[in-house]
Amino acid sequence: MVLPDADATTEALSGHVSRSDGDTWFGHPRQLARLFTIEAWERFGYYGMRALLVLYLTNHFLFSDRAASGIYGGYTALVYLTPLIGGWLADNYLGSKRSVKFGAVLMAAGYFTLCFGGQPAAPFAVIDGQRYAVQVDQTAGKKQQYLVDQGQKLAIRGREDGAVELVGADGQVARTVAKGHFTADGARSPLFTALMLLGLSAITIGNGFFKPNISTIVGALYAQGDRRRDAGFTIFYMGINLGSLFSQFLCPLLATLYGWWAGFLLAAVGMSASWALMQFDGGRLAGYGEPPARGRDRSLLIYALALLCVPFAWLLYSNLVNTPEQAPGSGLLGYVLALPIMGKVLFFTFLVSMVAIPIWSWRSGTRQEAQMMLAAILMLVFNVFFMTLFEQAGSSLTLFADRNTNLSVFGLFSMSAGQTQVFNPLSIVVLAPLVSALWAGLAKRGLEPSIPVKFAFALFGAGLGFFVLVFAGHYSVGADFRVSIGWLALLYVFHSAAELCIQPVGLSMITKLAMARIVGMMMGMWFLSISVAQYVAGAVAQIASVETVGGEITNPKLSLDTYLSVFQTIGLIAIAAGAVLLLLAPVIKRLMHGVR
Repeated sequence: MVLPDADATTEALSGHVSRSDGDTWFGHPRQLARLFTIEAWERFGYYGMRALLVLYLTNHFLFSDRAASGIYGGYTALVYLTPLIGGWLADNYLGSKRSVKFGAVLMAAGYFTLCFGGQPAAPFAVIDGQRYAVQVDQTAGKKQQYLVDQGQKLAIRGREDGAVELVGADGQVARTVAKGHFTADGARSPLFTALMLLGLSAITIGNGFFKPNISTIVGALYAQGDRRRDAGFTIFYMGINLGSLFSQFLCPLLATLYGWWAGFLLAAVGMSASWALMQFDGGRLAGYGEPPARGRDRSLLIYALALLCVPFAWLLYSNLVNTPEQAPGSGLLGYVLALPIMGKVLFFTFLVSMVAIPIWSWRSGTRQEAQMMLAAILMLVFNVFFMTLFEQAGSSLTLFADRNTNLSVFGLFSMSAGQTQVFNPLSIVVLAPLVSALWAGLAKRGLEPSIPVKFAFALFGAGLGFFVLVFAGHYSVGADFRVSIGWLALLYVFHSAAELCIQPVGLSMITKLAMARIVGMMMGMWFLSISVAQYVAGAVAQIASVETVGGEITNPKLSLDTYLSVFQTIGLIAIAAGAVLLLLAPVIKRLMHGVR
């Protein structure tokens, strides 16, 4: 990696001790190996749970696509919003190490809570105000929903115009229900629904303490101007994907074999292993992530307040579930007013932070520091674009895999829809060493792209991935309106290559551009940008919603057409955003003052 001379570098100093004891791990400080493993186990839990969440909401609790995508988007948004506060608390009171330990305990408790889901929701349908029981039968691997009317079973069949046909045993249409007059839902246990939201709440708060501060400790391993930093973060990022690789295969497998509880239990075990590695480090991380030397210890007060935030998060999720849809034709103002409390808080926090931090930088730092902070803020905006598209993986892409993908692998075995997310970490593990070597090789020749150009490459890769599915859906779809699983795998290859151009680079960028005294909070800002993207990603997934009955679609062609239309639109948006960033790259590069 090419950097300016040591005297000219403007990379921000870490607020923590930066040293190496002389013992290295693949040319990096030995402590990176333990942090790599801690992060791998934490991500094992997080991604294992994420692989199940949308399917759990739609198939067990029988939430509609819109409701499930909203919960998923709100959850992942709040998971990435809380690091803004967790980073600040670590910088000023707890230190990174204690924050990580406390966060790990809360997250493990949340995963354990998700194990208690109770009996599946009972499906029903409402036609013009009258409620009917719904029965779902499975024959020859295919599910069919039936509406039960006075003991008579009528097969439910969706039409392309949105209407629903009720078909008798003789194959004749007994009744046609116009679009908008047929509503499907499920009778859910209030107790177990509340427990599910409580588990998500604990994970949310815990992640705020864990996520920004483990990355801050990694940055502290490298001294100012150390050229290994980007490569170190790439190795660290591969640890994330090693953890998610195994969990996204094993958690859905256990859920299929033994029930949802087993998949969530395995996620809890992974999170517990992460905590144990941090708690019992044998002194290997001594001197890193220690509390700042100031005043009396306020850790117990912070822990108590954090626990009180868990029921507050539960209230936010409950409000999210119960918020009605935006009124048709109400426009942008109507959309904003119809947002749940979480959406309003999230967007307000992001907009205020994006304005307040540059202003504070101009008043508190040098002109050069302020320009570097402005460059970081601009890059956060484009990270929102990328992550909005990338995070369709846990929502619309998982549902697409469930409904419009042939999950047979060469006719040898079939994957579950949740397991298809494994293509992302598998691609990362394969591609990460190659990308790291590519950047190093280009750097030796003075050809390594700047950070803004790498971000632009990521946006192009995300767009091309969606175009792969659009092509397959138009030219390589079967009679059952399902595409081969190979096309979905190819999308994840494109998205994984794109991810390597932005996520590890972005983590490293923040530790280099941020002013030393707020590096933890700026790492939180990075995750705040992901939080906004997660929420928007949930809204995008809602646009791709398909009507279901008893958790199953009623018209596979309509489902396919809906997904392809949305994928084509967001693919075009990704390409356009990448082109804009390429045009701005020279300006942003000057603001970075030599940081690469």
